[in-house]
Amino acid sequence: MAPFIKFALILTIVINVAYSGNSNKADEVLVIKSERRLYLIKNNKQFAEYRVTFGDNPEGHKVQQGDQKTPEGKYILDYKNPNSNYYKSIHISYPNKKDREISKKLGVNPGGEIMIHGQLNGWEWASPITQLFSWTDGCIALSNEDMGQLWLAIDPGTPIEIRP
Repeated sequence: MAPFIKFALILTIVINVAYSGNSNKADEVLVIKSERRLYLIKNNKQFAEYRVTFGDNPEGHKVQQGDQKTPEGKYILDYKNPNSNYYKSIHISYPNKKDREISKKLGVNPGGEIMIHGQLNGWEWASPITQLFSWTDGCIALSNEDMGQLWLAIDPGTPIEIRP
């Protein structure tokens, strides 16, 4: 495991211990791409909703690196990165086994490093505009304010489902 990932995992654990008293922790996340929405769910009830944006080519499931698509399916939010190039980021466990099998059959690299994140550092002011367009490389982007709320509501290991 790369030193940066180890550092991010340790930092995530420390942050999670500090915020473990937060009662609004999601036990699952649902993203519906056609609605451009991310929903936080606890005990089968939605308790928060956020506007999101996706990759430059948002329709359809991600199959290969560089296709600008956001994956669809069931994944895990497996670690947090407080020091990303964007305002915080939470890693999505894409590609899963099924994704790797499909990409292998097609002879392509499935890609990876798909995140939920805020705005590019230094571009926070543009959030009202950037949230109107698909601009990521396949990630899921929120305003920084919404990302701050999401950050506190998610623990590593939380399942996420991304639907068309």
